[in-house]
Amino acid sequence: MSIHADLVARRERAVPRGVSVAYPVFAERAENAELWDREGNRYIDFAGGIAVLNTGHRHPKVIAAVKAQLDAFTHTCFQVVPYEPYIALAERLNALAPFKGEAKTMFFTTGAEAVENAVKIARAATGRNAVVAFAGAFHGRTMMTMALTGKTLPYKKKFGAMPAGVYHVPFPIADHGTTVAESLKALETLFRADVEASNVAAIIIEPVQGEGGFYPAPTELLVALRKICDDNGIVLIVDEVQTGFGRTGKLFAIEHSGVEPDLVTMAKSLAGGFPLSGVLGRAAIMDAAEPGGLGGTYAGNPVSCAAALAVLDVIAEEKLLDRANAMGGRIKAKLAEIASRNDVVAMTAIRGPGAMIGFDIVKSRGAYEPDADATKRVTAAALKEGLVLLSCGVHANAIRILVPLTASDAVLDEGMAKLERALIAAAA
Repeated sequence: MSIHADLVARRERAVPRGVSVAYPVFAERAENAELWDREGNRYIDFAGGIAVLNTGHRHPKVIAAVKAQLDAFTHTCFQVVPYEPYIALAERLNALAPFKGEAKTMFFTTGAEAVENAVKIARAATGRNAVVAFAGAFHGRTMMTMALTGKTLPYKKKFGAMPAGVYHVPFPIADHGTTVAESLKALETLFRADVEASNVAAIIIEPVQGEGGFYPAPTELLVALRKICDDNGIVLIVDEVQTGFGRTGKLFAIEHSGVEPDLVTMAKSLAGGFPLSGVLGRAAIMDAAEPGGLGGTYAGNPVSCAAALAVLDVIAEEKLLDRANAMGGRIKAKLAEIASRNDVVAMTAIRGPGAMIGFDIVKSRGAYEPDADATKRVTAAALKEGLVLLSCGVHANAIRILVPLTASDAVLDEGMAKLERALIAAAA
């Protein structure tokens, strides 16, 4: 029996089936945008741990910061005995906030925790209960964030009734037949038919939908939401868990629109592979909760905070915002070239700011009919080529590219060549 087969069998015996894995290969080591499995096979990593590794696997500066913190202490619980790395990181992020005015930040462990606490903060600040989210959104797997997530399978199946007070409106995607005007009309109807705007604590939106298919929220929609929130005393939350920390060519994706949010949720690439999340927001809103109402035993772990401070240094010193834009241009140009071929699966809608790139697999050129089966063939063929690649989307037909921003052009081009061969193989 191979190493992987043995580990697959052990996983099936030891781990519940609800924890799925994309591929039956097991990591042994990794460096920047490359990883090697337990059998010695090398892969180019276009998944980045689902957008966690914008600064790559084991960036030397991040690892050095972590080692230094390990030599000092690993845990005290910030609410018991606080420590400087937490405060220093909050100060750095407050200075980088994508809105004017005084900001404050607090930390948690997972993206879902960040979103859950953003809702708590918005409710405390407004004295209201309801929250509006968008179809296709992904905000987490806790009960509240599962309710906010705009996709039933697999995230809500068998888990019973969702928490009350959560409402969804359509997310505008032209290829799916929904315009910005229709989304805003649905929100207007929601306020008339189901929940008064005066009872809504927050509207939450991803500047670029992640699991929903890598579709950017149109600036027109974001501007309209800001006005609706201003007119009705609603907190605007932007979920930057997947979009944040340079992926889109800005530190936060919302900066592309010029719209200023009230609260920002963060996680994934914040700490370069170490578990850390946070909520950054306007100080008056962030201070709404009572002392002791927010926090967590592991929230803002000192090792993760040290890693995050190093990540911010790397983003600035290595000019990763510029790198994201250059890399994204290179990827989209190659995808356009591949899409023009007749021997690949039908591709359409190449999109995304910076290096947060997606495209759709469809059944035929010139029409939009999602092809989830062909998409599965692409990701399977990519793995055989030595490329870790993820799909997403409400129709399971989007391919997303999340290669570390620190990848060299040579490694990026090698990965794109592997993707091209996978798209050819999937069409055979």
